[in-house]
Amino acid sequence: MFSFRDFFRSLRYALMGLRFVWRENNFKIQVFCALLVVFLMFFLGLSRLEKVALLICIIAVLVLESLNTIFEHLSDILKPRLHDYVKIIKDIMAASVLITSLGAVVIGLIIFWPYFFN
Repeated sequence: MFSFRDFFRSLRYALMGLRFVWRENNFKIQVFCALLVVFLMFFLGLSRLEKVALLICIIAVLVLESLNTIFEHLSDILKPRLHDYVKIIKDIMAASVLITSLGAVVIGLIIFWPYFFN
């Protein structure tokens, strides 16, 4: 059964997690870039489909950066026992954020290019 009390408790935990991930410098940079993109989306009058594509990219990058933070902290807990694998896990997670970010930049360039250079 639905409970507002449980819902708001879950929401509070989620906001605490968001506050924690906000401490990461890369997350702050990505949020700044996301806000810039959102501003340009509305300033340039992009189509609904273009806006949706960009929002999906923004969400994907921020979610992966959050997951990267999770894996980094979990890896630090395991470090004394599995030190060889910890570096590999951290590097793979960082690579996944990089790949997603580069993909988002490419999609952003494809969408914004005609608005700036036509």
